[in-house]
Order: sequence, then structure tokens, then C-alpha cells
Amino acid sequence: MLEILERITVGEGTMKDLDNLEELSGQIKNASLCGLGQTAPNPVLTTMKYFKDEYIAHIKDKKCPAHVCSAILTYTIIDACTGCTVCAKACPTDAIRGDKKELHVIEQDKCIKCGKCFTVCRFDAVVKD
Repeated sequence: MLEILERITVGEGTMKDLDNLEELSGQIKNASLCGLGQTAPNPVLTTMKYFKDEYIAHIKDKKCPAHVCSAILTYTIIDACTGCTVCAKACPTDAIRGDKKELHVIEQDKCIKCGKCFTVCRFDAVVKD
């Protein structure tokens, strides 16, 4: 189950993985001899019941609607950027470029998705996609 969930959260999951995850969860629940084993798959079954659209977004769109799966998360700077350079100074990999008082850009190939730019921006110009 863990391997399937990990594939989904890094954007490598398939719709077949969803079927397998649901089937495996059901088998564990029904075959376990103790109460703990029978309830172990409940978090997966519950999230698949109430948040299946989020699983599908991870698989089909390679997007995390909750913005927590860093492997498929992208930080972008929008027009609200004032060019204050605070985000660029906070970036540990120098992935943000731009002149002072001008719109900055995040170089995605350098970005390690640490979120420091998002945290320090006072103008909400750094967004998670």
C-alpha cells in the first residue's frame, strides 16, 4: 500500500493503482485476525471515499490540490511581486532571479521546493501550483 501511495504522491500513479489500493485495503481489512489489522486500511479507504477527486488529480493532472506533495508542487511568482528581493535572498539554491523593483522568476530546474520564498514573501506573490 505504501509503495502505491508513494507513486501517487510523486505523480507516477495510474488509475490501476487506485483500483489496486482499494482492493488491497479491502483484503487487509477482511483477512486480518485482530482489530488493529482490520482498522489499519481505514485511513486509505476513508480518503478514497471522500477525497477520490484528489487522488485522481494527482494521477491525471500531476497536481496536488492540497499543495503538500512537494514532488509535484511548483512555486511561481505572480504579478503581485514588487521586486523587493527578499525571496531571492532567502532561496538556498539561488533559483530566483530578477532585478530590484522588477518581477522575479523562479528557475524550476534549480528550485528544491523548500518553500522559503513562499514563507518570506510579504506580498503573497509566491504561489503554489
